[in-house]
Amino acid sequence: MDLTKIASLGLSVGIFCFVVWLVRERRLREKYALLWLCTSVFVILLTVSRRILEVAALAIGIYYPPSLLFLVGVLFLLLVAIGHSVTLSRLSESNHNLAQEVALLRKQVEDLKEESKKG
Repeated sequence: MDLTKIASLGLSVGIFCFVVWLVRERRLREKYALLWLCTSVFVILLTVSRRILEVAALAIGIYYPPSLLFLVGVLFLLLVAIGHSVTLSRLSESNHNLAQEVALLRKQVEDLKEESKKG
């Protein structure tokens, strides 16, 4: 194995182990970890066997196999961006609803204070 394969394999295994550690420490939720774990396993497979990369690239219609790695990288980043956008949208809506509820509760508390002062 050449130095590039060893470095790539070490980095991929390191990322895999780091994600597993983050999940075990409850710092990363399982639904987010799945994408990272699948990507690291995919990179490990491609690193171990160049033949898998060549066959996968030709099956898709890519004639320069390393271009498949760039395609996978771009798709990975796209999935991460979409996932963050969905989460951000959900949190924004939740934040809006909570702000409205707090405003209503604050108004009720003020009304009760006024009633108690009058009566």
